[in-house]
Amino acid sequence: MVQAEDGSRRLTVGRPQLRPWHFVLFFGLVSLFADMVYEGARSIIGPYLATLGASATVVGVVAGAGEFIGYGLRVFSGYLVQRRGHYWAWTITGYALTVLSVPLIGSTNVIAPALVLYGTERLGKAVRSPAKDTLLSYASTQTGRGTAFGVHQTMDQAGAMAGPLLLAAVLSQHEGNYRLAFGVLIVPGVVVLGLLFWLRHRVPDPLTYELGGSGPHDQALLDQALYDPMPNGEAPHDPGEGSEGHADGSARVRLPPLLWQYIGTIGLLSLGIASFPLLAFHAQTQHLLTSAQVPLLFALAMLVDGLSGLLMGRFYDRLGPQVLLVVPVAGGVAAIAFTQNATLIWVGVAVWGLVHGVMDSTVKAVVTELVVPAARSIAFGWLALVRGFGLLAAGASLGFAYDQSITVAVWLILGVNAAAMAVLAWVLARLRGRL
Repeated sequence: MVQAEDGSRRLTVGRPQLRPWHFVLFFGLVSLFADMVYEGARSIIGPYLATLGASATVVGVVAGAGEFIGYGLRVFSGYLVQRRGHYWAWTITGYALTVLSVPLIGSTNVIAPALVLYGTERLGKAVRSPAKDTLLSYASTQTGRGTAFGVHQTMDQAGAMAGPLLLAAVLSQHEGNYRLAFGVLIVPGVVVLGLLFWLRHRVPDPLTYELGGSGPHDQALLDQALYDPMPNGEAPHDPGEGSEGHADGSARVRLPPLLWQYIGTIGLLSLGIASFPLLAFHAQTQHLLTSAQVPLLFALAMLVDGLSGLLMGRFYDRLGPQVLLVVPVAGGVAAIAFTQNATLIWVGVAVWGLVHGVMDSTVKAVVTELVVPAARSIAFGWLALVRGFGLLAAGASLGFAYDQSITVAVWLILGVNAAAMAVLAWVLARLRGRL
């Protein structure tokens, strides 16, 4: 920090010790190894809980609650991160919650502690996501925003496949040994924490990627970003005083009514999507797949998720929000995974991966067209919250329906997706007049 001639404070920006692309790639490795941990856990949590005596209702509620925690709480952590800053601290804490909780799940052998640890893992995702995305966004200004997040997502999906494949190999050699399966995930977890602390040391303030130029225009932008008074009157962030984030106030924003209708529709669509733990519970308890085949099934879903997300994202750019009509159709077709045919389970779960690929690649794109940039972080938070509520309700209702009858669960999925199709068509008709 230096004193300008007019007496005002100015920040002398140091050059980061990693190039922007290197930062993006190393952060991608963090995501890859972290996905090995938590997606590996998600691939086997349903069958594992079944071995502990859990019913389909318990598995459904646990899966739904996990999704709600991972999605829904982001709106609150996003607000906290925005106001408090300390992006590295939030990011590292969130990843630590995940990579330390997962290996312990298999050592419990009791349902209650296993459920708490699984919830803690999902909490870690909610804690880190807003801060992590912000850190990555700083470097993306020099690499290309779409390219940086695209590379990050690709590496993320690679980890989502590698984790289940690792557990498939472990369980093929040690059938039913879930303690070992969860335990091996501590290895990629240690790598995650090591990479994070190394990145934190090399690039303590990633904002310098975005506002760290040497020209007078860049210095003016940096001064404004760091020292303009906040709307709430709080003191602005000063990295030179030992902080590590960038607290950022925001004025009150009003989201358009059409956005709320759209968000509600996404919640309804989520209500018709079965969770993978419940699908895996069905495959395992009906003796249709072995314990080693279940994580392979999840790896297939992640492969389809990644490929369909890339493909449908391009279709969205050409056709617009109409591509979302694929979701209720595919959601209904995915119900074939609840049949007594092993082949149809593979097909149904592949279609389930398609559903998530479309949702992950296009749902947020609509928000960017409905909301001004200053309000998007808030809109994304509410979208995640409502989607999380939908997945929670889906897990509980479908798990309960499954315990009554598998047929009831299938008809519930079909009914919800039919209703979602009608509501979605109505909302899309309104969107056509707006976009």
